[in-house]
Amino acid sequence: MPDQTIRFEDGAAYEAMMGRWSLLVGQQFLDWINAPKQASWVDVGCGNGAFTELIVQRCAPSAVQAIDPSDAQLAYARQRLPIDAPVSWRKGDALHVPVADGSRDVAVMALVLFFVPDAAKGLAEMCRAVKPGGIVAAYHWDMLNKGFPLSAIGAEMLKFGLTPSMPVSVEASTIEASQALWVQAGLRDVRTTQITVQRSFENFEEYWNSASGSNMIRGMIDELPADQKAALKENVRQRLQAGDGPFTVSARANAVTGIR
Repeated sequence: MPDQTIRFEDGAAYEAMMGRWSLLVGQQFLDWINAPKQASWVDVGCGNGAFTELIVQRCAPSAVQAIDPSDAQLAYARQRLPIDAPVSWRKGDALHVPVADGSRDVAVMALVLFFVPDAAKGLAEMCRAVKPGGIVAAYHWDMLNKGFPLSAIGAEMLKFGLTPSMPVSVEASTIEASQALWVQAGLRDVRTTQITVQRSFENFEEYWNSASGSNMIRGMIDELPADQKAALKENVRQRLQAGDGPFTVSARANAVTGIR
């Protein structure tokens, strides 16, 4: 069976495509989970470090263990923060979180859960990592309800007979599924919310080019004949009602939190 895992290896491309979106959601998410200052964190699937940096800036953590399976992403992430920041970067994956049992106050996944092959096991690993009374929380794009920042491109691709790749556990991204997972994991005081954000672009080209880092759609678009690619691009522009100047795009994430 072919490996269908969606991987992100280019930190700079990820920053243009998704890092900035993650920060917009992450600010509201961190306020919402309301973790105590000086807490110890594990950031599972830290990617290029955009959300990890936000934890340091907004939450005054005592320590953050940031893990990701990509050496390239970790290399990019290490450049984001000063050397004396309370962050340690380590290679690892969501199904084998490299921290001791009950060693953290907060475990988070930012735009990660739907990429985990076994979402329930990934959640179990976060639960294992936190102390009794610790926070286990995540946010992820509302993929199945057009909440993804690039959903306009995906919708127009369908008209060309192209079906964008979906994360392996995309079903876990709905707010109902997220709540069910957290309850089934035995977490208490489970809460969910939806976070809608808007990102401003200088022009349509900036938005279109931001998709170049998307492993879910880039390859299929690149393989289109030039005339079809141009038609797709124009259809997306019209869908977004983008003119020649600045415009904004909305996206929506589902967030869930609970206490071990």
